[in-house]
Amino acid sequence: MDDDLIYIERIRLREISMGKNNVKSLREAQLMSKAELARKAGVSPLTIDRIERGENCRMDTKRKIILALGFNLTERQRVFFEDEDGENGSRKSKTGIKRGRDGKGRV
Repeated sequence: MDDDLIYIERIRLREISMGKNNVKSLREAQLMSKAELARKAGVSPLTIDRIERGENCRMDTKRKIILALGFNLTERQRVFFEDEDGENGSRKSKTGIKRGRDGKGRV
């Protein structure tokens, strides 16, 4: 296996254990800036920054980022790591309503 791929896989495994995503390492492996990824995905650079820090985003935003990184939607697990109920970091409140990490119902 190529050294770059080993490095990316190590980062990926570390981020999986932290419950985040692989956006930053994939972007950097393609020598792409945050601004360039944001342009290709049609989102703001601030959105890319938030996602790379592990904050949640909408499903549509995930789709745009997956495609902008050159992956098929069937390869989404290589970019965004999901927990057992198919969400990335969302949780249910005491009322059973899914809440985002900020607790305001954003997923």
